[in-house]
Amino acid sequence: MTRNLSQLVVTPPHHAIATATSPATTTTRPQENDHDHDHEDGDNPKPLRIDANLLIPGRGKPIPNASLIYHNAKILHVGPTPSLPKPYASLSPSFTVPILMPGLWDAHVHFFGEASPSLENVAYTPPALAGLRAARDLVSLLDAGFTNVREVGGYGVDVARGVEEGWIPGPHIYAAGAPLSQTAGHGDLHTVPLSLMHDKMAAGMPLCLADGVDEAIKGTRTQIRRGAKVIKICSTGGVMSRIDSPRAAQFTNKELEAVVEEARRTGLVVASHAHGTEGILAAINAGVHTIEHGSYLTSSAIDLMVSKKIMLIATRTIIVNGVENPASMTPEAYKKLLEVADSNRKSYEAAIKAGVKCALGTDLGLSNAELGFYHGMNGREFGYAVDAGMSPLEAIEAGTANGPDTLGPQAPKSGILKEGYDADFIALTKSPLEDIGVLARPGEVSHVWKGGRLFKEPGRGVMAAF
Repeated sequence: MTRNLSQLVVTPPHHAIATATSPATTTTRPQENDHDHDHEDGDNPKPLRIDANLLIPGRGKPIPNASLIYHNAKILHVGPTPSLPKPYASLSPSFTVPILMPGLWDAHVHFFGEASPSLENVAYTPPALAGLRAARDLVSLLDAGFTNVREVGGYGVDVARGVEEGWIPGPHIYAAGAPLSQTAGHGDLHTVPLSLMHDKMAAGMPLCLADGVDEAIKGTRTQIRRGAKVIKICSTGGVMSRIDSPRAAQFTNKELEAVVEEARRTGLVVASHAHGTEGILAAINAGVHTIEHGSYLTSSAIDLMVSKKIMLIATRTIIVNGVENPASMTPEAYKKLLEVADSNRKSYEAAIKAGVKCALGTDLGLSNAELGFYHGMNGREFGYAVDAGMSPLEAIEAGTANGPDTLGPQAPKSGILKEGYDADFIALTKSPLEDIGVLARPGEVSHVWKGGRLFKEPGRGVMAAF
């Protein structure tokens, strides 16, 4: 049954917008008419056109002097402006921008709505407060050009509904629900009484402890019931969890295999949090789709990832910025972070060199900019990918076209400027092929379109457009 959201949600009013011509971006927009207003809401009576000095499609060669034609939420045509098909050549451009590229993908985020460096507070933070904090994170992501995120643990399933129903602007969210962890594993809150953990989980706290094959299957089914688009497991210890080592393997092989098989039967893939080698290999052999972090990759693990087409999301943003901000985590966590930081970088470099398919993910999840890492700085991951050995164009592909691939059969037609794909794209003031850092500066993301709707342009931010 398709729900008519127009019956549930008050449609945000049209906002009168002055003609915007920004000398800094050389972006032009014609005088408004009724179609421009429709354009803002992504409900257009006819196709619309954007011209760009350079169009970066996400996968494939950049196109100079290009045009993109879209109608409502889908792209109809992409190609050189001089060779526009006749039906589109007569359209006046709604915008002319320096750089046009797909909306960005962060393939590893969290929406816990937590403002403290101690994750144990997740058990005590009221969900309503966590949701309000996460709402601000959503706006920051969209403002930075991120039109899609894969959320691998947190309140993502719930806040996704808020975005879909029109209560708050934000990216498309493909969420895992609660990450599955063994008791005393990375997804456990080690200082919280175990009885309270189970009470909080039963009440909806987005963590899931599962011990044994039966509980692993039930935990997977519970996330599917919540609306998960991907399943997250923890096959090793981690940094932010208090008492486990990032090198330590977690879950038995049979437990891991049970999760992968149960997810597969519903058309979902599994993402595995995995730092240590033993847990990485166990996850690979169990059939997971992505390795998250991959801090202690060996050559044999890398070879297996290449042969089995398993993707890597290295999450350099959380590691680099965590090292630079010791106050952002507990002393125990900071000590562990220092232990994995260099190995994570070397593993990432080796994986790129060997041809492991990578997507970009930041692991950002705290809702407090004072801690040193926060949603809105997600674009830094592009620079870290280049530092690790990707070309700027390869990093862009990893952070756009490869993002949907982390979802397996659930992947949307997104991340590429191509006929039939989602009308999610951004305009930039400068070319990221010359300065990849432009993707880390939200102020240089001049325009953001999501689902064919304009959410940001010079002089008008995301909330003003809502």
